[in-house]
Amino acid sequence: MAVAKPVRALAGVCFFLILFLLFQPFRGGVNPPSTSNGKDSPSEGDWHDPNKDPSGEPAGHLWRSDDYAADHLNAPRINATLLSLVRNNEVEGMVSAMRDLERTWNHKFNYPWTFFNDEPFSDEFKRRTQAETKAKCNYETIPSEHWDPPSWINTDLFRESAAMLKEQDIQYADMISYHNMCRWNSGMFYKHPALAYTKYYWRVEPKVHFFCDVDYDVFRYMQDHNKTYGFTINLYDAPQSIPTLWPETEKFLAAHPEYIHPNNAMDWLTDKEQRPEHNQKANGYSTCHFWSNFEIGDLDFWRSQAYEDYFNHLDRAGGFFYERWGDAPVHSIALGLFEDKEKIHWFQDIGYQHIPYFNCPTSNKCSGCKKGLFTDGEKFLFKEDCRPNWFKYAHMD
Repeated sequence: MAVAKPVRALAGVCFFLILFLLFQPFRGGVNPPSTSNGKDSPSEGDWHDPNKDPSGEPAGHLWRSDDYAADHLNAPRINATLLSLVRNNEVEGMVSAMRDLERTWNHKFNYPWTFFNDEPFSDEFKRRTQAETKAKCNYETIPSEHWDPPSWINTDLFRESAAMLKEQDIQYADMISYHNMCRWNSGMFYKHPALAYTKYYWRVEPKVHFFCDVDYDVFRYMQDHNKTYGFTINLYDAPQSIPTLWPETEKFLAAHPEYIHPNNAMDWLTDKEQRPEHNQKANGYSTCHFWSNFEIGDLDFWRSQAYEDYFNHLDRAGGFFYERWGDAPVHSIALGLFEDKEKIHWFQDIGYQHIPYFNCPTSNKCSGCKKGLFTDGEKFLFKEDCRPNWFKYAHMD
């Protein structure tokens, strides 16, 4: 039986339409894969990154660079320092970081640098770092009682635990020096005698980069605006590295509910909507943290009774060695629980990179990084951005 031409034409159209629909999933340019909860990664989803909007300096009175000469005895500098834990063999990376920060900020304000090492600094390290700044450089050795594992840590158990963590691809799990560093940055650095009379610090690591001219005294800003802590990047941690950190925190809170600040950031710490698998594997902790390779802080917070008691509790639990508790989640949990979240400040205007992440504002004071860029790495890294949760649960500041 012959088929009418109009019917044959309609059949042909339907055939090609079916082919078109079948092959759509294989075309390029489709949407990126969703995270496990069905949401796109934060930097590509339905939230708006404020770094993509024009931004400027923080509001309020700011101290400019008048009278901050390095040799000016009555300069308005306050008791603050740029601080770095660094080894002699990292001098190239340290000089690079210093050069960036001196160019964008410290050549105007001349705050001192304080370098820490678990062994004495070499003459070459001292010569090359001092050559990068007009400010004073201090070179300090960490006492062994602050650096080495405490007496209650079982060496055999550490090795067994490190091997298990390494099997889970936890970076640096089997390096005792990395565990020592995390513990020192968490609860020892502020106890060094060299910082006894210092109130504020700006942590700077080798190989980091700074992109924006900052024309005000950031330490004065912290003091004048009653800020405790400043950050640039906010990330998720690897939950396999900290499975008992939150349970130990809950034990501590049960014994010391008086330390919890009424205007805390508990919702940020315990969120399970954005990355539910992280909350589950970390036993109730979202794993969100301030990436502490950049931090501007008030040392009096770490010296407080609440933090000292909390750190001692964690230290006795052994997780700095039997797991891989980092100073970033430890600092962040303490700040989120014991401090007023209004006193935590996002330094949006300080352009910063620690590979593979950026804080790059849209500002004519910045050069060398793409405006609004979070990472130039693989696409899966975008889901590590926890800033949307901080802005949602805590405060835009």
